[in-house]
Amino acid sequence: NLPVIGLARSRAWYTGTLGLAVEFEVPDRRSVALRDKEGFAIFLTESPQAASNGLALWFQVENVDVTFEEWTARGVQFAHGPRKTYWGYGAELSDPDGYLVRLWDVRTMQAK
Repeated sequence: NLPVIGLARSRAWYTGTLGLAVEFEVPDRRSVALRDKEGFAIFLTESPQAASNGLALWFQVENVDVTFEEWTARGVQFAHGPRKTYWGYGAELSDPDGYLVRLWDVRTMQAK
């Protein structure tokens, strides 16, 4: 469950940027459940006290280098492109509330 300041803004970012699908919404609780292609779910809940506190989410993609190029071409802003970091090899961006989103893939994580 991630507290977010603007539910509509965050919902749009996670569906538009990461390609997550809306699983269900609970309007009276200002919450939405989003899932990826593998069935992993994230619950976003609107809260005036949303703070990232260094929380990071890792999303596995088919090819991090290709994903970075495709997403950059459609205007997604990254904190950094694919590179070796303390957590492995991948790219990093932030959601609208400052939560870190890290992209990685199996092949490059093992090779680099």
